[in-house]
Amino acid sequence: MADSAPFHGPAYPDERPPIPDIDLSVPTVARTYDALLGGKDNFEADRIAAQIIESVNPGSKTLIRQNRRYLTRAVDHVAGALGIDQFLDLGSGLPTMENTHQIAQRRVPEARVVYVDIDPIVLTHSRALLVDNPHTGVAVGDARHVTEVLTSPEVTRLLDFDRPVCLMLVSLLHCVSDADDPWGLVRRYFDRFAPGSVLILSHLASDDAAAARRLGDHIRELGMDWGYIRRPEEVERLFDGLALVSPAVDDSAAPMLVDCEGWRNGNVPPTPRPADPDQKIWEHAGVGVKP
Repeated sequence: MADSAPFHGPAYPDERPPIPDIDLSVPTVARTYDALLGGKDNFEADRIAAQIIESVNPGSKTLIRQNRRYLTRAVDHVAGALGIDQFLDLGSGLPTMENTHQIAQRRVPEARVVYVDIDPIVLTHSRALLVDNPHTGVAVGDARHVTEVLTSPEVTRLLDFDRPVCLMLVSLLHCVSDADDPWGLVRRYFDRFAPGSVLILSHLASDDAAAARRLGDHIRELGMDWGYIRRPEEVERLFDGLALVSPAVDDSAAPMLVDCEGWRNGNVPPTPRPADPDQKIWEHAGVGVKP
């Protein structure tokens, strides 16, 4: 794996990055996610994949938009209320309207953010977006390789792990198989982080094994890297050793993971699963702090 070099300006003399060597006939998670969001940074294979996912699991487009709004609220809370000014966004995906650095830097102008992804198109677009932002960087990396991520040049340039950092795993770990031990993966990151560090996480979850298996099988058949849509209690184990934040705006609810739409979202009540009993798959989401 090659780490990116520190990025302070145009990466190429003519300001046009080379075209990545990619197979456009195979969809990727990041570009299909962009297609489901209604973005433009995707190809026909990704748009077809998005249509299939929506047909197999109606409401997927809405779910993804809810998840992006959850990211906005979570980053805003972590930067504003918890005072965190360092963010490591793993599997960050393609830039969209509200990105982590924009949200955090509204609260803390000098907040430092590093995006980490392995998709070459994600990296190209992210670097172009961040060309004039000295407090934000992009690194090539596979989130499963903890040491390589944490020692990559952009990460070590911008982040100080002797101080609290926010690790973002938003809609990522359902792409990681059980064989790669996502629970141990989270622990390995937090073993390196200072007390007060924060986890922002959302993960596709279901209490209907047949619905979860059906969607997962279709995604694998499309050729995308995929793990599992896990049970809520399996997602909750990812927060072992961390103190959960209340999902209610006024802190009135007990600390717990909830459907992402209800996490600190105004008058929307935080509930462990969607209120609609016909919705079988949701993003189980929450924020936890290392004691």
